[in-house]
Amino acid sequence: MDETPEVISSWVENWNLLSQSWRVAIVVFGLVFATAAVAFLISRVIVMLERRFEKTDNLWDDAVLHALRRPAIGFVWLQGVFWAAEVARAYSDAEIFSANSKLLELGFIWILVWTLFGVIKQAEQILISPMKMKQPMDYTTVNAISKLLRAVVAITAVLTVMQSLGYSISGVLAFGGVGGIAVGFAAKDLLANFFGGFIIHLDRPFKVGDWVRSPDREIEGTVESIGWRLTTIRTFDQRPLYVPNAAFTQIAVENPSRMRNRRIFETIGIRYADVREMSDIVNDIRAMLENHEEIDTRQTLIVNFLAFNSSSLDIMVYTFTKTTQWVKFHEIKQDVLLKISDIIESYGAEVAFPTRTLHVADSLRLERDQSGAEGEQPDSDEGSGGGARSEGRAADRGAVRQPRGSGQTTTQGDEAEE
Repeated sequence: MDETPEVISSWVENWNLLSQSWRVAIVVFGLVFATAAVAFLISRVIVMLERRFEKTDNLWDDAVLHALRRPAIGFVWLQGVFWAAEVARAYSDAEIFSANSKLLELGFIWILVWTLFGVIKQAEQILISPMKMKQPMDYTTVNAISKLLRAVVAITAVLTVMQSLGYSISGVLAFGGVGGIAVGFAAKDLLANFFGGFIIHLDRPFKVGDWVRSPDREIEGTVESIGWRLTTIRTFDQRPLYVPNAAFTQIAVENPSRMRNRRIFETIGIRYADVREMSDIVNDIRAMLENHEEIDTRQTLIVNFLAFNSSSLDIMVYTFTKTTQWVKFHEIKQDVLLKISDIIESYGAEVAFPTRTLHVADSLRLERDQSGAEGEQPDSDEGSGGGARSEGRAADRGAVRQPRGSGQTTTQGDEAEE
């Protein structure tokens, strides 16, 4: 009460038209009302300054003002409520008012942390915005730095609050050092993931939005978020894949999103009958690729007769497209393959398909013909016995059938045909 204005204290003590409790209530209400009015005025002033500073080229004054607007209003309310509580404490014995000074101190720490968090957030939005920065920074790096700064601010605020509440920071730090060893052994996987995330943010092998895959693990998809423990990857069948960050320190990771070109590597075979057209076909395919508007001729371009294959004459086509987009690459590859097909057809040649020719040796063919001739030689025996043997052999090799238009049954075989 010694710090309150003399006019207010004398009015509360000497004005006898109202009881003391009513006078205190009116003073407290007046202080709260004045606090609300001042907070409103400060909010309007900051908004006006923001609109004026938006017209300047400096982006950081806008960020600082926007980060300060709400904490400034919170500071006014904190100070006004503290004064009202001090007036009430002078005329009240309630224990709750004895904590006014401590609550004011904690409130200042909260306001400061709130302000710093706002400044960090505004700085993050500026650094990654292509509309505000000529060369915006990588989102993954900026996000990692902002998370680290928030963690530092939060830890510092917690230690300051503990010091304000009467706890010894040195004792807390000593306990943290001893307990940290035990926690390190118990949560080694968690720490490994944390440092794995730190390495990802430091080396930046990929960032949010990149297409990544690992030849060592079944990991392939688009990176959605990189946390301090997990990295979320959306696979191409739209399933979320959560990969611990420690895994990326032990496996190889490909980043196709950073390709400069995409490669067309095909082996095309034509028939052996079209060998005379091979040189012209190869030259025309090479000329077509060199004049194609979507082929990057600065990269390696190879079109050559490659090999005599088992059923085709192979042509190797090796070139790179200008685009790295997956869908557009396949459209260009389709156009190139169709043009190669047209070039082959223009020479009357054809694309070969797997064929096999079987050559039979002349000695084997002669032996088969001789064995067939011996099997067809007629029997020389005569009489009923020979006839019986002939008929028996005919019955064995022949078939019994009913002739058309006759009721008789006949036996037909090789001998009958002879």
